Amino acid sequence: MNRIAVGIEYDGSAFAGWQSQHSLRTVQGVLEGALGAVAAEPVSVVCAGRTDAGVHARAQVAHFDTHAERSSRSWILGANSEAPEDLAVLWAQPMPAHFHARYCAEARVYRYLILNRTARSALAAARAAWVTRSLDERAMAAAAAQLVGEHDFSAFRSAECQAKSPIRRLTRLAVERRGDWIVIEAVANAFLHHMVRNLAGLLIAVGKGDQPCDWARTVLEGRDRTLSAATAPAEGLYLWEVRYPAAFGLPLVPADGVPWADQL
Repeated sequence: MNRIAVGIEYDGSAFAGWQSQHSLRTVQGVLEGALGAVAAEPVSVVCAGRTDAGVHARAQVAHFDTHAERSSRSWILGANSEAPEDLAVLWAQPMPAHFHARYCAEARVYRYLILNRTARSALAAARAAWVTRSLDERAMAAAAAQLVGEHDFSAFRSAECQAKSPIRRLTRLAVERRGDWIVIEAVANAFLHHMVRNLAGLLIAVGKGDQPCDWARTVLEGRDRTLSAATAPAEGLYLWEVRYPAAFGLPLVPADGVPWADQL
């Protein structure tokens, strides 16, 4: 049996999330169909981080086991010939049997993209959140700094979250303005369900001036989801990178940027 790791990017707009669901179009279902066609046998893929409906991925990682013997080029070209235009396999690589896309990951990086201008975007309509009120990125960054570290993030998890513990280690939560764009980057060992979108919702509220910077600490320590801001829209969220030990020799993540917003 061969274990293969693949890197995937997808536009989540037309997907009902990652996980296979009966009669719904999901990333897992589409990817398994494409890889299974190349393998000439059913395959089951395991990903580094399950994304929700409408959430995108720039560098998702998954693995699967197969009896098939194919070159990396064949996996890539074959899968992409079977997959729809909103999903692409970027690379494929044989891995040792102990490699696991989820459990071997050391960190996950998410970015939340906000278009902050009066006019809506035709190109980024389903690929970024749109906020017309001017956002104070410095206030957002000050609020974000209060959330970095190992904490109980109960105030930022959804009611449907099935994680056994709300404790997470957030090693980076940064806010940067790039022209009309604001980029929020979150890095952690793992995230709770809706955690990044809930963090983004709070930071947007602070950026609008609806709440003071210190509200971030108050919400965190209150551990009550109902006392925080609304969850930010799914279309702004990207699984940007998954980091693994160098010993696995996985391909480097492509340079920053997305085709419709080169400045990012």
